[in-house]
Amino acid sequence: MEEFTGGEVYQKKFDPQAYLEFFKLESDSLGNEAVTFYLECFCKTFTPDFLKGDTLIDLGSGPCIFQFMSACESFENIIASDYVDGNLQEIEKWWKNKPGAFDWSSIGMYVCQLEGNRTKWPEKEAKLRRTIQQVLKCDVNQQNPMAPLRLPLVDCVLSTECLESACKDLASYKAALSNIGSLLKPGGHLVLSGLLESTFLVVGSQKFSILFLTEKFQREALAESGFTIIQYKTQRRIDKEMLDLCDFAAFYFIIAQKGKGD
Repeated sequence: MEEFTGGEVYQKKFDPQAYLEFFKLESDSLGNEAVTFYLECFCKTFTPDFLKGDTLIDLGSGPCIFQFMSACESFENIIASDYVDGNLQEIEKWWKNKPGAFDWSSIGMYVCQLEGNRTKWPEKEAKLRRTIQQVLKCDVNQQNPMAPLRLPLVDCVLSTECLESACKDLASYKAALSNIGSLLKPGGHLVLSGLLESTFLVVGSQKFSILFLTEKFQREALAESGFTIIQYKTQRRIDKEMLDLCDFAAFYFIIAQKGKGD
């Protein structure tokens, strides 16, 4: 079992620029396989005919914005959040269109292509910047992940590769599900995606622990936390050449609904 790398390690040693290398579609990097799976799932999920609402919170955004590119078409407001200050600064840099921000255009055009028109990226980019309302600190291991702020309950919580990185054991994972569920309105939706059967991820020169998750455990944990699973999708790993960077076996994508009586 990998030694747990908690929040302090991430704060000191997580390199946003190294992580963003995973999200260059023109490369043959690990992120190519991951990001295409996630984006295709997001595109099918965040539509006015499926998941829509007023406000979406993205927990554990990292230095990324790809995960809510489709969501800006069906949600009025998006709140990005992360534990690591460097990641928040990277998002702010893109949000405020500052020099040196990561170029998301290749991924943005891919999303627009999935949605039907690859050339609409400049319009979507402007719309996404307008839709993002806040970039906030979060900690999914806290009872109120947005503390010290207490936000109004939202329609949707999105989180990608966050809980398995932030939680040291299965009990902590269940607690985190309860914590993030407290941000949702009754009947609101939780959208989770990430890695199954993984123990580590290497970013730059630093190795980070990943909590080993299985579909069976996730289904049980969500049910215990008061969620009804609407969709549970997996895709087995294709690339076997980069096992030294991450040992995951599959990707997962989950849509779950909070109990309306909660």
